[in-house]
Amino acid sequence: MDQTLVLNASFEPLRIVHWQRAITLWYQGKAEILSEHDTVVRAVTFSFRLPSVVRLLKFVRVRGKRDTVPFTRANIYRRDDYTCAYCSETFATEDLTFDHVVPQAQGGRRDWSNIVTACVPCNRRKGARTPTEAGMTLRRAPRKPEASPIFRVSLGIRHTPESWKTWLYWNVELES
Repeated sequence: MDQTLVLNASFEPLRIVHWQRAITLWYQGKAEILSEHDTVVRAVTFSFRLPSVVRLLKFVRVRGKRDTVPFTRANIYRRDDYTCAYCSETFATEDLTFDHVVPQAQGGRRDWSNIVTACVPCNRRKGARTPTEAGMTLRRAPRKPEASPIFRVSLGIRHTPESWKTWLYWNVELES
């Protein structure tokens, strides 16, 4: 794992960066290392463990709208909970595709309201037709997701490191 979670000075997740960027922030005195990966980098005269979580020492005001979730393939998969919109089966990322509900050839747009996740067999069966034309049922209507820091930060990560869970899932109900 060569990714590092960057927290704001307020401990709020900001973004994920390459470990080299995290080391640069630490070396410049802009961040503190809160957690490390098990991976060790060795040089001729020293060695160190890769940073897993760093916290900025000064608060960074985030520009732009925080209520906007970027329209990406990974975010579509996350919104649909890695579930096919037609057969309702859950799949690994590599076994999913995205599908235009109304095909582009019929004027369908490439946006949150027209794209859903689909397994390969269902996507092939539907083809360049609408679900009605293909005799298929769309299990839930696509929609633009509501913003969430967890939603924004966790995208694109196949396996979330254990050391990040404290910072990403702080609002999850604990087991009693």
